Amino acid sequence: MTEIDDTRARRNVAVLVAAQAILGAQMPMIFVIGGLAGGMLAWNPCLATLPISFIVFGSMTTAPWLSPLMQKRGRQFGFFLGALAGTAGALLAAAGLYIGSFGVLLAGSYLTGIYMSAQGFYRFAATDTASDGYRPKAISYVMAGGLLAAIIGPQLNKLVQDAMVVPFLGTYLAVAALNLVGCMLFFALDLPKGTRGQPVVDAGPARSRRELLRDPRIVVAIICGMVAYALMNLVMTSTPLAVVGCGFTTNNANDIVSAHVLAMYVPSFFTGHLIARFGVERIIGAGMLILAAAGVVALSGVTLTNFFVALVLLGLGWNFGFIGATSMLAGAHAATERGTVQGMNDMIVFGMVTVASLASGGLMNCAGGTAEQGWTAVNIAMVPFLILAVGSLIWLTVQDRRVARAG
Repeated sequence: MTEIDDTRARRNVAVLVAAQAILGAQMPMIFVIGGLAGGMLAWNPCLATLPISFIVFGSMTTAPWLSPLMQKRGRQFGFFLGALAGTAGALLAAAGLYIGSFGVLLAGSYLTGIYMSAQGFYRFAATDTASDGYRPKAISYVMAGGLLAAIIGPQLNKLVQDAMVVPFLGTYLAVAALNLVGCMLFFALDLPKGTRGQPVVDAGPARSRRELLRDPRIVVAIICGMVAYALMNLVMTSTPLAVVGCGFTTNNANDIVSAHVLAMYVPSFFTGHLIARFGVERIIGAGMLILAAAGVVALSGVTLTNFFVALVLLGLGWNFGFIGATSMLAGAHAATERGTVQGMNDMIVFGMVTVASLASGGLMNCAGGTAEQGWTAVNIAMVPFLILAVGSLIWLTVQDRRVARAG
């Protein structure tokens, strides 16, 4: 078997890191103000986080068709499509704020979800031209591009969120500009152009979705990725509401979300190396334990220190859990199954994230009489999901040992 030269992969990773930094900056911006903007326009406070839920719902419903489309037409096509949808979504959301329409704001949020879905495939694109040995590192490096996004997004948001008479209108206009500028990076990608009209060489028959979901590693990768992302979204969505509700400022919320997003992506510089050294199962397990620690810190108080520490741990736990799950999934399927597996994975993951973001607003604003009671309810809700993820890892370990004994 010919050894793969990773020169091409390293170039693609550099481009994807830049895209993650520039285009990805819009996500912390929107997540900071999404619930607050929703609270301004929603007719019921329980629906305040619905704009964020619509973003995640848009991502969930986009993944099943976007992934096969990129396999046929190429990654660049899908990435350009995502950035254009992000531009349209931001402009539509801005219009919703300007005319005071909650429905228009939600429609713009759904289009933003198409961008979010496309961004989710950056990590998979990093593996398309990478060798087996470089694959976990490529995923980690691309995810590390979020480090710059964590700095650019919240700091830019501070400058633009109150720049206009209508609160947060400037944020959405700045997001539209980020999409238009950032999409130019995709011209520099050197990725396969797709499979349409091209024969697949040395490829066995692709498994059906039912057969794929019988593969223990695929099932556990999906479960752990789902839990890591859903819990991160559950808590982060409520954080600005909790911070402001507990008497702190919107700028405090920006700083806390910035610290959280930094914690999500800073570890990416070494997560791939840790996976290569200790194994993906141990790294995912460590991620789940750190997520549990985040919940314990959040439940212990509502000072700024508690918010900062809990959100930093939340970001770190997401990094280990989600990158580990992505790496496990990337090594569990054939090239001919890529579009099906990745689309199915992101549909399931973001389906649960949609549920989590919907539950976040209800738990935060309607589970008690105070912001502190709502924040407590949000963090207690993490427990059953963590049990599910840890249980699935234990089950996979047992399955692997049985296979090893049988072999």
